[in-house]
Amino acid sequence: MRTHLDVNHQLTSLPHRILLVRSLPGLGDFLCLVPALRALRLALPEADIRLIGLQQTAGLVQRFQHYLNGWLSFPGCPGIPEVPFCAQRTIAFLTEIQSSEVDLALQLHGNGTHINSFTMLLGAKHTAGFFPPCHACPDPKSFFPYPDQEPEVWRPLRLLEFLGVPLQGDRLEFPLSPSDWQAFQKVASAFGLQEGNYVCIHPGASVVGRRWAVQRFATVADQLAKQGLQIVLTGTLSEQELTQAVAQAMQFPAIDLAGKTGLGAIAVLLKRARLLICNDTGVSHLADALQVPSVVIFTQSDPLRWGPLDRQLHRVVGSSLGDNENPLTPSPAMVLAEATDLLQQEIAYAS
Repeated sequence: MRTHLDVNHQLTSLPHRILLVRSLPGLGDFLCLVPALRALRLALPEADIRLIGLQQTAGLVQRFQHYLNGWLSFPGCPGIPEVPFCAQRTIAFLTEIQSSEVDLALQLHGNGTHINSFTMLLGAKHTAGFFPPCHACPDPKSFFPYPDQEPEVWRPLRLLEFLGVPLQGDRLEFPLSPSDWQAFQKVASAFGLQEGNYVCIHPGASVVGRRWAVQRFATVADQLAKQGLQIVLTGTLSEQELTQAVAQAMQFPAIDLAGKTGLGAIAVLLKRARLLICNDTGVSHLADALQVPSVVIFTQSDPLRWGPLDRQLHRVVGSSLGDNENPLTPSPAMVLAEATDLLQQEIAYAS
């Protein structure tokens, strides 16, 4: 890298304390940031790098402590819906941050329409981030036009590239701990999982409109069960009714693990699976990070933005592009074709 992380020759010394602003709720939102975290940490191994984010990301920050030094709870600001705005709370947070010495605040949340003002009020010596291309640029030396045609993984990377940070690839990561493996082994023993011979079916999604139909998932699961594969249904506690509906619609038996696995255990569950079939949701990014073959079904979101980059290991089916009022609804045959191809490739590679 350059002698200094100079934000286009703006900084005169390496920043020691860095705050990253990204108050997005999803697992995928966090995992798509990991390549940028990796680049920052390798460029600035001694820096104190902390994420200002939502409560949902606190556990992930701990899991990625090799890249992040800590987490600060985003207090809310006007225009950001994830946290109800309370002026007193936000002012108290900003006052505390302003009293400390922050060298660099990086806005990695989005195009900056609402979040840039919050980021600037952190009082860092230098502030960098995105701005909407149709708006005035806050500072051409440190603000980059939001690349809304790029995949989500590459959006923060484009900003770091602009700031002179050497990139370290775009692969996702999800470190596994011994406790994750122990939790999985308990589940595997309790439910009789056949390691290496099961397919995970994840019918849920945080946004209801992104969920493929229950009967379609059941049809795909039955066809795979006919091939001798064990079917494992996954989901959160709140998605138990959904996984139960899929199981009831199936002709073959399935193991329903919805609400029975923590994030670490489900990560190992995926790692030991032959294949994952899911909607566009956080678990698809988890499979990407773990290099687990997957078929990701898109119904109401943009696969160019949210789809995995490796389209050989991860197959994208469906698209809402071109006609958002009448998006393409993938058929079970389309999903099965991709799933079968992935399973056959795996057998050919193993032989």
